[in-house]
Amino acid sequence: MRIAENIPHAPLAPEKNNEPFPRSEDGKRVSEALYWDAYYDCSDISYEWNNGVLEEKPVSDYLSFLLYLWFASLLEQFLSVYPIGKMVGLDFGFRLALPDKAAIRKPDLGVLSLKNPVDLDLYDRSFAGVFDLCIEVISDSERSEIERDTRVKFREYEQAGVREYYILDRKRTHTAFYRRGPRGLYQPILPESGHDPNLIRSAVLPGFQFRIDDLYRRPSQEEMAEDAVYKAFVLPFYQEALKTASAEKSRADRAEAEAARLAEQLRRLGLPEE
Repeated sequence: MRIAENIPHAPLAPEKNNEPFPRSEDGKRVSEALYWDAYYDCSDISYEWNNGVLEEKPVSDYLSFLLYLWFASLLEQFLSVYPIGKMVGLDFGFRLALPDKAAIRKPDLGVLSLKNPVDLDLYDRSFAGVFDLCIEVISDSERSEIERDTRVKFREYEQAGVREYYILDRKRTHTAFYRRGPRGLYQPILPESGHDPNLIRSAVLPGFQFRIDDLYRRPSQEEMAEDAVYKAFVLPFYQEALKTASAEKSRADRAEAEAARLAEQLRRLGLPEE
């Protein structure tokens, strides 16, 4: 028997133009109108547009995805408890009109405050304004991709008026958090006086906070629900449910103790227990 013949094989990828995979057009020059029409919502490869040039968004590794997922879940829970903003992710883009060029970016996560002058409709496929907070999760497959997030987008978001910019790196090398200062320039977000130096607090979303270490530890929701940093918005009914369960257990324990006491009294009096 030829064992190789009995091993199932994955189906071959559908061919396009006699090529097994779509060919990347990274670096190709296209007009903004053509980008919006043919490349913005391309199903095969996700592209951003930088002053007339297509830039392919890199694919993340699994650990970067887990970091992204944990942070996105934390942000989603906060906004569900305190609906003071809206969050979008992945291929949802916005246009940046900059002093020296124009660009269309798709941040890994984008947040607009309800105070933002431009609203986001349920059926919008891009955002017509400027996000208040952008989060990028670095892919380190190429040095140019790191430079894009840490230098190019840093300058673009700063000049466009993105109020806060978070860079998340699974290796922690490039992890950084910035907020626009009075002169419109990004400054590192520093912990408030007397607080944990590992704690980041947002000004765009007052009340939203997290520990930098927790990005890499990724504690469970149950653990965070009992943590003073997160308990106000992670599983907000968890503590109440614990209190209710504890109170019910205390009542049950008291009833059991009272029943045992009455049974002992009846035994001593020689009366039958009811």
